[in-house]
Amino acid sequence: MQLLVSTAMDEGAFGISTGLKYLPGNFSKVDEVIELSKEASQKGGIYTSHLRDEGLEVIASVEEAITISEEATIPVILTHHKVIGKPMWGKSNETLALVDQAREKGLDIQIDQYPYNASYTGISVLIPSWARAGGNKEFKKRLADPQLRERIKKGIVFNILNDRGGDDLDRVQFAKVKWMPELEGKTLKYWCSLRGLEPTTENGAELVIEAQVKGGASCIFHAMDEADVVNIMKHPQTMIASDGRLVKLGDGHPHPRWYGTFPRVLGRYVKERNVLQLNEALHKMTYLPAQALGLKNRGLIREGYKADLTLFDPKTVLDKATFEKPHQYSEGIEYVVVNGRLAVDQGEFKPIKSGIVLKKNAP
Repeated sequence: MQLLVSTAMDEGAFGISTGLKYLPGNFSKVDEVIELSKEASQKGGIYTSHLRDEGLEVIASVEEAITISEEATIPVILTHHKVIGKPMWGKSNETLALVDQAREKGLDIQIDQYPYNASYTGISVLIPSWARAGGNKEFKKRLADPQLRERIKKGIVFNILNDRGGDDLDRVQFAKVKWMPELEGKTLKYWCSLRGLEPTTENGAELVIEAQVKGGASCIFHAMDEADVVNIMKHPQTMIASDGRLVKLGDGHPHPRWYGTFPRVLGRYVKERNVLQLNEALHKMTYLPAQALGLKNRGLIREGYKADLTLFDPKTVLDKATFEKPHQYSEGIEYVVVNGRLAVDQGEFKPIKSGIVLKKNAP
């Protein structure tokens, strides 16, 4: 694994990333992550991590990321930092204080964030990690054992109450369900009603098990507090990042961040709510991430820099995508220039493909 990291750095990787909340990264020990991060650090890389936990153990998880930074001598980015689950709402004050304390010690700790109070991932995130070890085949074997099944169900109930379930079946919204597309956009509570079940956490847990057995589903989890979103956004080391991907218009029921992340910050958090000043927001979208990645000729409008530009109207820019109707393009962006060529001209997309793959150390 160390050799793979070192080789990848030589081939142009910017660093190492981990998904410690997810399998199989969930089973890694911190010492292992530190040793791999050292390999990236030796070649100028960064470490960016989906924290081991963003709910009840978020404080310890931020501390773990800071430890990795210190032990491996590597810059660390807390990937789409948030605080999940009602019991932890308001704890962003503590996580951000940890970041500030680490930076005062000389550690390079930064954050990225998407501007929404709901996350997006597989419904399996509600299932205890140990129950899913080895994949769906092993998961089904465990369900066949009555005692193990009861343990699994209790673990799911716990996560519905305290973690991504947000203590409400209506907060778990289906996004992509191959085996039952009519559920897309609907909630776990709706599915209970469809089955004629009381919307209890126990019944919700049974349906989560059923969904996983059928192959899983992608979901939107409305389990964050807006006050934490704003608090994290205002931190000087927070960058804006969508954590999204391209999607075919009308396909499934994606998280609206896939359409509206950056216009949402400019329209809602700058123009409407005055959470950030315009220059602050632009800094968090451009130069701050360019610095974090070590890009020497991007992130500023300056002679000799790459002409990657977005021209928008600050009076009209706004996201349109919602959790109810996510497939909507934003407004107010008339021109996009990629490497000096118009990729969007007066709002019209031009398939010019002028982007290039960026590599850190490779020629």
